[in-house]
Amino acid sequence: MAGNKFMFATGIENSYPTIQLPDGTTKRIDEMEKTLHYACWERDFQLVKDLGIEFLRYGPPYYSAHVAPGKYDWNFTDETFNKLKELHITPIVDLCHFGVPDWLQNFQNPAFPEHFAEYAGAFAKRFPDLHLYTPINEIFITAMFSGQYGWWNERLSTDYAFVTALKHLCKANVLAMHEILKVQPEATFIQSESSEYFHAMDPLAVPLARFLNQKRFLSLDLTYGYPLNVAMYEYLLRHGMSKDEFEWFTKNQVKARCIMGNDYYVTNEHLVFPDGHTQAAGEIFGYHVITSQYFRRYKLPIMHTETNIKMPASKEWLLKQWANVHRLKNDGIPVIGFTWYSLQHQVDWDSALRNDAGVVNELGLVDLQRNITPVGEAYKKLIENWKDILNEESYGLTFDNW
Repeated sequence: MAGNKFMFATGIENSYPTIQLPDGTTKRIDEMEKTLHYACWERDFQLVKDLGIEFLRYGPPYYSAHVAPGKYDWNFTDETFNKLKELHITPIVDLCHFGVPDWLQNFQNPAFPEHFAEYAGAFAKRFPDLHLYTPINEIFITAMFSGQYGWWNERLSTDYAFVTALKHLCKANVLAMHEILKVQPEATFIQSESSEYFHAMDPLAVPLARFLNQKRFLSLDLTYGYPLNVAMYEYLLRHGMSKDEFEWFTKNQVKARCIMGNDYYVTNEHLVFPDGHTQAAGEIFGYHVITSQYFRRYKLPIMHTETNIKMPASKEWLLKQWANVHRLKNDGIPVIGFTWYSLQHQVDWDSALRNDAGVVNELGLVDLQRNITPVGEAYKKLIENWKDILNEESYGLTFDNW
């Protein structure tokens, strides 16, 4: 597990879902293009070094690297991953981030899991010394935004479409882990998943809030083979998952090689109203409380895998998130890493990438001109102050004692 070193990380934002434009055409939103990473990737990697960060959530653009079944374009991937090795930056390999190649269409495609697993295995063979992977980023959010909210990719808005996307994503995730382990038996998998909570605003909203607070776990429940309660099991069966499909997850999970990555933003808590609608709640419980719920459920080592907030509140949010992480460690919960996401400012995340408007979101450790921001300086200082202490306080976390 990264040699028991506490993992201070950032990431290169590499979302690439497809959206529908106002004129009815579709377009792929590639954040690495929008944030100028393709032109500035060498400078970006050097900035990671300059900030004192040793771990980087990073992956090739899946949609352009996997050009057809069994065929790959590794040109950009070879350049970038070889440079990371040269700079002694350890990648947490992000293999699928909200989108698929055009030839796979979307997450409703039942062929997606096998094709993605093939891709993951091919990547592992090309870079057999890499150990840290997030096969599929934020499965719950991917399935919700694509199959329930109608925002991305298949742009559907039904429980059936959500469950279909969910089961395909989770199966792809598990199959990819198996393929990677064939090449690299010491691989560790960090499931970067959104940590959510739903607050009932009225006694009449309690049943729906209770349902949503179980639904939020489904992606990890399936990935880890966790036993579902009756309500969630029946929900899956009513909306397109067969008993055989569900049982497959209990027979094929690889939980023993996993770290539970929890992402937390100010938008992760929700208010639930009696008429069934929800809205953002802001921070009520916070990362410590919600992540403790996830830990009690799965009993896995934890990494805070994503957080940010818009400038000028970034420095205060960084300190608040770090205080939550440190409190978890003091409570005896095995937290092994922290991530400010992402390295650069982002573009159009204010609309969840639904609008191709070019709006710069001031969330990064550096701006789009590659100048270090105030939160970048604060994160650099935080790492300097804490890295030696936390490495000494590693608690001896290994897969043998968890």
